[in-house]
Amino acid sequence: MKTDLLIIGSGIAGLTFAVKMAKRFPQKSIIIVTKANTDETNTKYAQGGIAVVNDMERDSFSKHIEDTLVAGDGLCNEHVVDIVVKEGPERVNEIIEWGTRFDKDVQGDYKRGKEGGHSEFRILHHKDITGFEIERALVAEARKYANIQIHDHWLVLDIITQHHLGYLVTKSTPDITCYGVYALDLRDNRVEKILARCTVMASGGAGQVYRTTTNPRIATGDGIAMVYRAKGRIESMEFIQFHPTALYEAGVSPSFLVTEAVRGDGGILRNKEGEAFMPRYDARADLAPRDVVARAIDNEMKRTGTEHVYLDCRHMDMEHFRGHFPNIYAKCMSIGIDVAKQMIPVAPAAHYCCGGIKVDEWGRSSILNLYACGECSSTGLHGANRLASNSLLEALVFAHRCAVDIAERIDGVSFAEEVPEWNTSGTNDPREMILITQSLKELQQVMSDYVGIVRNDIRLQRAMNRIDLLHNETEELYRSTTLSPQLCELRNLITIGYLVVRSAQFRKESRGLHYNTDHPAKSGPVQQIVL
Repeated sequence: MKTDLLIIGSGIAGLTFAVKMAKRFPQKSIIIVTKANTDETNTKYAQGGIAVVNDMERDSFSKHIEDTLVAGDGLCNEHVVDIVVKEGPERVNEIIEWGTRFDKDVQGDYKRGKEGGHSEFRILHHKDITGFEIERALVAEARKYANIQIHDHWLVLDIITQHHLGYLVTKSTPDITCYGVYALDLRDNRVEKILARCTVMASGGAGQVYRTTTNPRIATGDGIAMVYRAKGRIESMEFIQFHPTALYEAGVSPSFLVTEAVRGDGGILRNKEGEAFMPRYDARADLAPRDVVARAIDNEMKRTGTEHVYLDCRHMDMEHFRGHFPNIYAKCMSIGIDVAKQMIPVAPAAHYCCGGIKVDEWGRSSILNLYACGECSSTGLHGANRLASNSLLEALVFAHRCAVDIAERIDGVSFAEEVPEWNTSGTNDPREMILITQSLKELQQVMSDYVGIVRNDIRLQRAMNRIDLLHNETEELYRSTTLSPQLCELRNLITIGYLVVRSAQFRKESRGLHYNTDHPAKSGPVQQIVL
C-alpha cells in the first residue's frame, strides 16, 4: 500500500489533520489507521471541555498563558504556550464550523465552565460529553472527503526506517527517516506494509500502563513505544497526570470519569469524616491544579485508611446538575447513588500523559518525515502538569501546524524503494495466553504500587527491576510466537513503563506531577528529561 499521507489514530488530532489536508490537497491520498472502531479514541471520553479565550471582555490571552505556566510548574515552553493560547480560538471556530456543538445560554452566548487552575470561566463544553461530541463531528466531516480512507481494526506494529533496509540506526544517527509503517489487519491477522511520504503519529495516551485509569482499553502507548524503538526522542514521561476524581467502583476498569467541571460548579471534596479537607492543602481549595488535588486525596486516603474520598454535590442545584452533567447523574443512579442525597465516592486514576514524542513548534519529531500531535506528543505546552482542558486545544493547534508544515514540503518527499515485507519466519502460535495476560497484570500492579502519585527512589528501583524481567520474558515471546494484538500491546506498555520509571529516576527533585519523597524540594536548574 502507498499513500501520500499516513495518519495513525482517529482522535481529535488525527482527524483534524486529515480534514485540513483533504481540503487543501483533494488529489492526494490520505490513509487513517486506527486499531478499534473509528470513534473509539481517548477524545471520545473527554468530559469537561476545551479551554479557550473567546470572551475578551472577561478573559484575556495573558490570563490563560499565566494559568498554564503556573500549572506547568516551571517546565512549560513559554513560546509554545503563547502559540497554543493565541491560535486556539481560530482552531476552535473551525471545528464549530464543521458541526461541533457547544452549549449556549438562552441569549445564545456560550456557556463557559471553570476548572482547577483556571482564573476565569473559559471552558467550552457539550454537557458532560464534550469529547464525544467533538469526535462525532470530526468523523462526520472526515467522511465527506473521497481521498480520506479510514482503515479501522488495524494495529500498527512498527515505524519503517533505515533499520528495516539493513542499516545500523542508533540515537546518534543524524538522519533517521520514516518511510511508513508495518500494520496488522486484525480482521484476518495479515501484516501489511504501508509506505507514505509523510506520517503523522496521533495515537493517543498510555493510561492502561496503570491498574486504575480513566482511559479506554486502547490507550496502550503504541505510538510513543514505536517511536522510542525507532530511536526517536521521547521526553518528560515522568509526568503522568492522575485525575483526582474518578468514580470509585472496586475492580472496575476503566474508571468512570467525574469531570473537574463538577468542582468548578461547586462540588466539594470531603474525607470519610465529612471534612472539606482541600483548604488544608491549598488556598485554591477544590479548584487547585490537578497535581495538588490528587496528592491531597492520596494523602487523605492513606491517613484515614480508606480507598476513596467523597465528592459532595448535595448542596448544588439539581436541575442544573442534571442538565450540565446528565451522564454523571445517570451513571451514579445506575449504581445506587442519588447525587441529591448521597456523596459520590471518588479516587484518583491515571488520566493523561504530559510527556511523549518530542516535537518542535511545527509538530516535527526527531525522525524525518514523522510528525506527532495530540496526547502522544510532547510539545512543551504542559510542562510538569497539564492545565485542565488544555489538551484538546493543543491537539487542534498542533494538527493545524503539522498540516501547514507538511503542505510546504510533501511534494519534495519520495517513497522509499525496496522496503522488505514483514518477516514471520521461525514463529509459532502462542500456546498459553496466560503468559501475556499475567504479565500485563504484573506490569499494571507494579506501576500502580511503585510509580503512582507519590514515589521514592527504592520504589522506582524495584519497579525497574521487575520491568526488566517482564521485558526480557516478553521479548522472547515476541521473537518466538506469531503476532497477536495482546502481545503487541503488552510489549508497548512495558516500554511505556520503562520510560516513565527511567525518566522519574533521572529527575532528582519533586516538580509538578512527579512527587518523590526522597527529593521533596525543587533543586538546581530546570531541565527536561529526554530519552
